[in-house]
Amino acid sequence: LVFTEEDKYALYSSLLFKYFLAEGIVCGHDLFVASAKEHPDNILKELPAPLLDDTSGKELGDEAAALKSEDFQDSMKIAWRYQNLPKMETSPASYTKFGHYYDVSKKMPPELIQSIKFHSFYLHEELSSQPKMKTCNMNDAYARLLQSLQRIISQGGFDGSDPQRKQKNVLRIGIQGLGSPLWGDDICCSDAPEDVHSLTKFLYVLRGLLRKSLSACIVTVPAHLIQNKAIMERVTNLSDLVVGLESFIGSERETNPLYKDYHGLVHVHQIPRLNSLICDVSDTKDLAFRLKRKLFTIE
Repeated sequence: LVFTEEDKYALYSSLLFKYFLAEGIVCGHDLFVASAKEHPDNILKELPAPLLDDTSGKELGDEAAALKSEDFQDSMKIAWRYQNLPKMETSPASYTKFGHYYDVSKKMPPELIQSIKFHSFYLHEELSSQPKMKTCNMNDAYARLLQSLQRIISQGGFDGSDPQRKQKNVLRIGIQGLGSPLWGDDICCSDAPEDVHSLTKFLYVLRGLLRKSLSACIVTVPAHLIQNKAIMERVTNLSDLVVGLESFIGSERETNPLYKDYHGLVHVHQIPRLNSLICDVSDTKDLAFRLKRKLFTIE
């Protein structure tokens, strides 16, 4: 369970959310997208296009053209006898490629999206189509979402209930803006919400579903709106990986010369450690992100 604290305007967290889903499509996983804000079909249309191995070198080298012209000008200045000597590398030449890279300036081709199974949960459609559910102290919207997830996990055989299926697949779940008033939850609206345990109950059951099935889930929450810190602590304890995005838009850091090349900070609050009760501690504390013309990078 990957828990993402949204940045103030949810610009960059929605991009991270789309990267997670895009990686699922490229890997051929089944997708389940739930939202109360925008229709999941629209989220799918906005996914970034993958960079294929043969073109990624060219695309990643956006700056290469600029560097080449600089090199040419340098070569004009350098004495001819030094010109052919090897240049010193300022950064490690070999980098390990992990996962896939995406071009945020282009949309993913529709035929690639159609190649996988896609399940959507749009809250407004669900509320209008089904009668109100009676659940034990849980928000109606969360209860419906859990029921929908449970059905897809069992029908798709992700919980191992259908051993006859030769080919096993992974279900990637994306839940957008959980805990916001759009989900009918009041934890963002007051210090003492009526439904204080609804979100934690939902995550507890969700984590149980993830543990007994072949699935991975990303949840984005507008954490900056939640006044009650006890809720955030419980939510962190119920998640595996907790990451927070802090955007510089509208803050004094936007004009700070130290951060001039970046658009925000990444706070890694929790990293899972397998077969252990305690969490792993990240070696790198200061991570920042920036959105270039084509790439979203964390450095």
